[in-house]
Amino acid sequence: MSTTTINLIDSFQEFKDFKNIDRPTVISVLEEVFRSMLRKKYGTDENCDVIVNPDNGDLEIWRTRKVMEDGFSEDDDLEIELAEVHQYDPSLEVGDDYIEQITLESFGRRAILAARQTLVSKVLELEKDEIFKKYKDRVGEIITGEVYQVWKKETLVLDDEGNELLMPKTEQIPADYFKKGDSVRAVISKVEMINANPKIIISRTAPEFLQRLFELEVPEIFDGLITIKKIVREPGERAKVAVESYDDRIDPVGACVGMKGSRIHGIVRELKNENIDVINFTNNISLYITRALSPAKITSIKLDDETKHASVYLKPDQVSLAIGRGGHNIKLAGKLTGYEIDVYREAGAENDEDVDLEEFSDEIDSWIIDELKAIGCDTAKSVLALSVEDLVKRTDLEEETIKEVVQILQSEFE
Repeated sequence: MSTTTINLIDSFQEFKDFKNIDRPTVISVLEEVFRSMLRKKYGTDENCDVIVNPDNGDLEIWRTRKVMEDGFSEDDDLEIELAEVHQYDPSLEVGDDYIEQITLESFGRRAILAARQTLVSKVLELEKDEIFKKYKDRVGEIITGEVYQVWKKETLVLDDEGNELLMPKTEQIPADYFKKGDSVRAVISKVEMINANPKIIISRTAPEFLQRLFELEVPEIFDGLITIKKIVREPGERAKVAVESYDDRIDPVGACVGMKGSRIHGIVRELKNENIDVINFTNNISLYITRALSPAKITSIKLDDETKHASVYLKPDQVSLAIGRGGHNIKLAGKLTGYEIDVYREAGAENDEDVDLEEFSDEIDSWIIDELKAIGCDTAKSVLALSVEDLVKRTDLEEETIKEVVQILQSEFE
């Protein structure tokens, strides 16, 4: 047996161990490859039998030709003349079938190498299709993989079968730090075929990831007794989860948080200490907004349902709580409720010493004052209560401008 033949059989051995592909499929691929070789060599494969044994990789090819009288054969591919057949088997007569075994060697080295190539590419194609199909139906599921390689813009993760999953930097929590060999949990967020290659994107920043973690930690959610109505996240910073229970005996918030925070603790750890507020969902919008702005305590609220706008009034010491670090709290409350929320200090609750921003209109441009008011800062002290960083983040103002404003306001109290 020539080495190329052995090679082909070896490669077949590889194929039968291929993951994701069932035996009948492999056999039909193999058969098709050899049939195309037969067509090339003999012009037809209709009188050939290809028998593949998937267990040991054996392959047999048999070719049948009708024995004809000498001089009467019209098609050498389907018929053989008596004189020729008697060289191989003298017992055959006209009208008999002459069956011969075709050896792989007879195809020639080049044809065999080409067959191996075809085989490899066909099986790889099947592999890719199978991976695509398998993951297409799993979008939104949580998966645990092993970090294989970390690049600047993305991380390559392998699942337990060695399939490649990609986690772009944008789908990682800012505090995530991975190295080769780390175990990582994420949610399958997108599966697509790009140039015949399946591309599976996984994410740790998607709201679905947090939802799946809750389902794993809180049996009542998994069993459908508690529903997660909506999740909004600033990955690694803060998340708000609105939950509702269909059973009056179950306190949805309590069930999600667990005894002394036991259930939520694992989730917070997985999300690199993301602050998670679990709130009771309600159709009463003003109550919903009040809950969404927790931990701040709200004094009163005015709603404009047409423009989806809410003006919220709070005691001065609650304003920065409502806005939250980096403005995350108010931003997420807005996303959760679907209302644009403006925060105001409660009238009459200001400290005597505080000064309305309008009073600085000769020193500060009015558009700057409007910009500060838009984020709920309508007095000098409310602006000074926030750091320069926060102010830069939440307004469209330059850092220089903000520093100047802060200086002007501070000099008022010196």
